[in-house]
Amino acid sequence: MTEHKAVLGRFFEDFVIGDTYEHPFGRTISETDCTWFTQLTCNTNQNHFNADLAKSNPISKGRIIVNSGLTVAIVLGISVIDMSQNAVANLGWNEIKLTHPVYVGDTIYAESICTGVRESSSKPDMGIISMFTRGLNQDGMEVVTWNRSVMIPKRSSGIGQNYFPKAKSGPIQNQVN
Repeated sequence: MTEHKAVLGRFFEDFVIGDTYEHPFGRTISETDCTWFTQLTCNTNQNHFNADLAKSNPISKGRIIVNSGLTVAIVLGISVIDMSQNAVANLGWNEIKLTHPVYVGDTIYAESICTGVRESSSKPDMGIISMFTRGLNQDGMEVVTWNRSVMIPKRSSGIGQNYFPKAKSGPIQNQVN
């Protein structure tokens, strides 16, 4: 029997420039998601929560437009499992572009490509990873893009490792008949 240790995410050594990641999760955005996020962020643009008013917006075509901040947050979240699960810091985002409207009921997916890998000059147990990420809707339309850089630990740092607790009742293998 093999024990598979709790390991999630990648470390600095795992990234190679040009590697592409189709992130495994998709997320359908509900009207509740859009309304709650819009209210939480104090965004008063009614195109995000007033279906009657949205009918007059030529871009919405009568549909509620998802708050762009929510779109960015969801695409970022979807990308974390592959690109920054073990990150200790986001270092920067630039060139965020909203390339197609997102509507309530759309399902969002994301993919990223590693565009840069370098060791940190100030933290020897860390590296800097750069990436280009884009969000796609269910029809494959690109809805958002950006460049981002994060600080990722090296395996030698010990960060994000050996965190799973040891059961006080003994190994689980004792349960096999």
